[in-house]
Amino acid sequence: MESQTTQALTIHTYTPRIKPTSGELDAISLFLFNSLERYGDPLHHIQMAIAYALDLNDQPGQGGLVLCAQNENGEIQGAVVINVTGMSEYIPENILVYIAVDASTRGQGIGKRLMQTAIENVKGGIALHVEPDNPARKLYEKLGFTNKYLEMRYQPNVSASS
Repeated sequence: MESQTTQALTIHTYTPRIKPTSGELDAISLFLFNSLERYGDPLHHIQMAIAYALDLNDQPGQGGLVLCAQNENGEIQGAVVINVTGMSEYIPENILVYIAVDASTRGQGIGKRLMQTAIENVKGGIALHVEPDNPARKLYEKLGFTNKYLEMRYQPNVSASS
């Protein structure tokens, strides 16, 4: 595990080569699930994104980065999950899947430090999706992220009997 300590906060960096323990995986997953609030996803989806980032299923082309910020008591204060896209030039090489900061510590620069660490540790660009009313949008813009496109998605209707 690679770690960076600043102002009583340690940022652990996990990759396909440097994996967390199963207990750490569970703690990070649950932290994200609980901290993402209305911007979150089901726990299973969070676990899938982490498994992809850390290549836990040993699949070609998977990989990425998981960052976990902990205070001096070992309590998780923030986490990031980035997945590699396997593409370059026409689509950013990475996608920020999840970032969350503990509600009691928001506004203290933890999200900024996590994003700066992520930017320093990935190769290539980073894409992300953010709700227009998400306060984190201002952080992304300050870090140099731009809104080049309006995202549109097509999701086919899948009946319960399928």
